[in-house]
Amino acid sequence: MRYLSFVHNGVSRYGCVVGGDSLCDLGRRTGLPDLKSHIATYFDSLGKEADLEADFHLAEVLLQPVMPNPEKVICVAVNYREGDYPSPDEPKYPVVFTRFANAQAGHEVPLIKPDVSDKFDYEGELAVIIGRSGHRIAETDALGHIAGYTCFNDGSVRDWQKHSSQFTPGKNFLQTAGFGPWMVSADEIPDPSGLDLSTRVNGELRQSTNTRRMMFSIPWLISYLSQFTKLEPGDVIVTGTPKGFGSSLQPPRFLQVGDVVEVEITGIGVLRNTVAAEMRI
Repeated sequence: MRYLSFVHNGVSRYGCVVGGDSLCDLGRRTGLPDLKSHIATYFDSLGKEADLEADFHLAEVLLQPVMPNPEKVICVAVNYREGDYPSPDEPKYPVVFTRFANAQAGHEVPLIKPDVSDKFDYEGELAVIIGRSGHRIAETDALGHIAGYTCFNDGSVRDWQKHSSQFTPGKNFLQTAGFGPWMVSADEIPDPSGLDLSTRVNGELRQSTNTRRMMFSIPWLISYLSQFTKLEPGDVIVTGTPKGFGSSLQPPRFLQVGDVVEVEITGIGVLRNTVAAEMRI
């Protein structure tokens, strides 16, 4: 099942895709305010909803970030090896940072290029959405805490990211990351370790990998992160990017106004955002 958050006639709602191009407004049926509440309440039955009818067409709504109000967005830096096998110089632990909720944008919503930088970059990633709370989760139990998966473009302002050893400034400019288009429930992706991931800029392939090449697997990440924080329904874990992001190229190729960035993942779909100039009021 594909779940999403959207705005219709100025009202924030949530629902699921039915019939390929229509939406069922689940909030009308449950009385719950948002997708985070739905996941927490109906975790055990996600993907099993029945008797769903269309309320809106996808073309009628504005898609929000899949999870507009997460308690936590925890991100992992570069997390892919180039081949299928470990190398001796791989790190023991990942670099971890956080993003704020207002730094995200939904599918087909513009990404804002900050006017204080010309080093706006893309990072195609798989994002995991937590469905069952847990603290000190065993790696063997980790997949049982996942509600679903989605695409993420961890838009990064590289010069601000490198002002110090802490990534926070460069990862949290307003509306710089794409997050969507929807969450595919975990029952449709029982094993997330074999998904193809690609990123295109203006149709040109820039990143291409498979999640089996992660240095830190999704179960390992969930277990590791839950050692220091309690994971809650609606929390988002962004699992890292492969080579090919703009600042890693020679010469570097940063995003410009009008560029179209697409992140595609097997079994999920395509997240698409166009880069727009910052508008100051």
